[in-house]
Amino acid sequence: MKTIENAKVSNSTSSKTEKKSIYDIKINALNGKPISLSDFKGKNILFVNVASECGFTKQYKELQSLSDTYQNKLVVIGSPCNQFGKQEPGNASQIQEFCELNFGVTFLLTEKINVKGTEQHPLYTWLTTKDLNGRKSSSVKWNFQKYLVDEAGQLIDYYYSITKPLSSKITKHLK
Repeated sequence: MKTIENAKVSNSTSSKTEKKSIYDIKINALNGKPISLSDFKGKNILFVNVASECGFTKQYKELQSLSDTYQNKLVVIGSPCNQFGKQEPGNASQIQEFCELNFGVTFLLTEKINVKGTEQHPLYTWLTTKDLNGRKSSSVKWNFQKYLVDEAGQLIDYYYSITKPLSSKITKHLK
């Protein structure tokens, strides 16, 4: 039994450092339908872990504005997460309704995921691990942390929650 357990550990460790394209990662939309990240090749993607009951929740409005302004060059993808202060307690339909009614959100929302810890979603493992993204390692500190990926699927940079979506730190890469 010990040999099998060791094999499982070594397999999961080696797969974590195996270079993988962001376009190979599987994630579902909030409605449960699969999202094919490869559909967004040729556009920048801004990934944001979002929450409905956070002090930064008002950033939904700017994220929508960013999405509208740069729709030909950018896809905004929000990933609801309940890991920071339990500030995203809702289910999929509650999250969707909240975002649409309060902020007119039409950009893509994923299923609720974990962005850190032992159950971290593979998307955030890629975004936060230099060995996978080829650029830098990071940790998600709070809700509304942003990760910008370029048109070729390469990580550009990440931005803490205090960086507003329409900040020149982000928009300079979209002009």
